[in-house]
Amino acid sequence: MGLTAMRHYVEYGLVVTVRWFVGHAPYPLVRALGTAIGLTFHAIDGAHRRLAVSQLRAAFPVRSEEECRRIARQTFVQFGQSLVMVLRVSTFTPQQLLRAVEVDGADHVRAALVGGRGAIVFSGHFGYWELHGLTHALVLSPMSVLARPLDNPLLHELLERTRRATGNQVIYRQGALRRVLRALNANECVAILIDQHIQGADAVPVDFFGRPAATTSALATLALRTGAALIPAFAIPLPDGRCRLVYEPPVEVPPATSNDPVLELTQRCTDVLEMYVRRHPHLWLWMHRRWRDVSSTESVTGMFPAGRHDESGLSD
Repeated sequence: MGLTAMRHYVEYGLVVTVRWFVGHAPYPLVRALGTAIGLTFHAIDGAHRRLAVSQLRAAFPVRSEEECRRIARQTFVQFGQSLVMVLRVSTFTPQQLLRAVEVDGADHVRAALVGGRGAIVFSGHFGYWELHGLTHALVLSPMSVLARPLDNPLLHELLERTRRATGNQVIYRQGALRRVLRALNANECVAILIDQHIQGADAVPVDFFGRPAATTSALATLALRTGAALIPAFAIPLPDGRCRLVYEPPVEVPPATSNDPVLELTQRCTDVLEMYVRRHPHLWLWMHRRWRDVSSTESVTGMFPAGRHDESGLSD
């Protein structure tokens, strides 16, 4: 067995062990474990810690250095809690999942689907985004989720089973465009995260916290092409371990006179994400290098489960 395969088995064994524990432990213990995981990464992963603080300074220039460091620490804690929450809810029955959430604005999705052109539900790596995907299928109806495969095939299979457990379909880059169009034509929902840096022809530069951020144009292109509604959605953790699922009203499509409707619509969607991050800054992953206009060349790989590709566009 090679070193890579051995590492995959070790990672998988650790995750399965933690999954068993959080599936049986009371919530206070689960929360404490998530906090400990987050604080551990905060302590040992200096590269991601410095990146988070740097991006917070740039995004909130009026906040003090101490406050930026505090938010960065909270972000790591939230990330640790998100990890254990994904594992915890992966052991839940549908009834337990429904008890774990309260929903605000689901009628926006139902109203959009009345038009018969499907809906694109978009968000970012914010709060409990994986739990949102699982419970959306129970609260409304199953949807297709755009995602990237993980390098570790064992963890990939585990995450795949979790994402499909409530009826959702997972769409990866190869052949994604056809599958997305098929889902929208069937008047279904498609979920896309829009807060990752991408490269290539699919990228458009939008303003995010006052700085240019290369963002996927797929969201706007699909909406303009199909007439599907664009529904912002966010999963906000609650103190008791549950989660509030929030669906905002559809983002208004630019008028036909717009010089660049794709850019304008992508900006409007990004503005909604920024609004939520400003309200709850610790719920967003500041340790992900969202902007590439920084002078630092320090490597920040190695903290998160690796994806096989760094693109977020769609391909035929």
